[in-house]
Amino acid sequence: MLSNRIYLLIRRLVGFAGVMLVLSIIIFALARIVPGDPARIALGPSATQAQVDAMRQEMGLDQPLVEQYVDYVSHGIRGDFGRSLISGRPVSDEIATLLPATLELVVATVFLIILVSIPLGVMTARHRNSWVDNAGRFFSIVGVTMPSFLFAILLQLIAANFIPGWPVIGRIDYALTIPKGPTGLLVIDSIVNGRWDVLGSALKHLAFPALALAMAGIGQITRITRSAMIEQQRRDHVLTLKSFGVPERVIIFRYLLKLSSIAPLTIMGLEFASLIGNAFVVEVVFSWGGFASYGLESILQKDLNAVMAVVLVSGLFFVIANLVIDIVLMVIDPRLRFREQGV
Repeated sequence: MLSNRIYLLIRRLVGFAGVMLVLSIIIFALARIVPGDPARIALGPSATQAQVDAMRQEMGLDQPLVEQYVDYVSHGIRGDFGRSLISGRPVSDEIATLLPATLELVVATVFLIILVSIPLGVMTARHRNSWVDNAGRFFSIVGVTMPSFLFAILLQLIAANFIPGWPVIGRIDYALTIPKGPTGLLVIDSIVNGRWDVLGSALKHLAFPALALAMAGIGQITRITRSAMIEQQRRDHVLTLKSFGVPERVIIFRYLLKLSSIAPLTIMGLEFASLIGNAFVVEVVFSWGGFASYGLESILQKDLNAVMAVVLVSGLFFVIANLVIDIVLMVIDPRLRFREQGV
């Protein structure tokens, strides 16, 4: 049994390595197709042609495409994405500085999605076709259809008019100093350093951006959880448990919820991966200054090295999130392991 799990894990790792290889090829090809000379962008319009040619040689753009791709992959594996064409700083340093802010926002968003959507989905399924179900479905539809930036602006207006002093921009109060820590996540680093003032400020600044970003996921996971719970309630083993007089609460939380969690967990993995790249709207509204907004600025400024790095890192998170979800699903539902083995 253990060897089978290791075999399945190796298969997943090989498959995801192939995905990253294909993604790197696509990113490299698109970067070469996009109009504009990276060397000219780096030096500006006033640079001479001789300076541009020298920059192209320094960036390796005068080499054959195959050599350029091999050099790009070999440096990317080591975490070297070159220098930003705009700031001149190493792209890896800029990403390392900004990525923790987005990770903190995304992790808080996923926590909110799980905390709200799973109980709401269970509640609406348990009280099907009642006012509770109708209210939950209305809430989920609003969450799915309303864009995140509208939620962000609405929360800012609520804070400005009804919650005086509540922060609506940035990650921390300007009067506080950011504690040094190994993670770059303000919540964790403030706990490690015992800075409870920083922790309180970081949580207050984090609440509204995470809520605005979580609304779409809450609506989607609520609907999926509700549908899965209703479907599982019709299964023979559930009807048998009810006929034996097993309490409904035990049936829901011991049997139904586990069986109904497969679809929500699958969507949750995709949601986490997509939030890494799609959080830029909320980051811009709340002046969060994270990895996602950095990617948007890189695209607008045609910073080729930064754009390639942002897309590649986002793809890496997508692959890792799906790998983790696959492992969790195989632990929860053994049938998936047998299906993988062709049983």
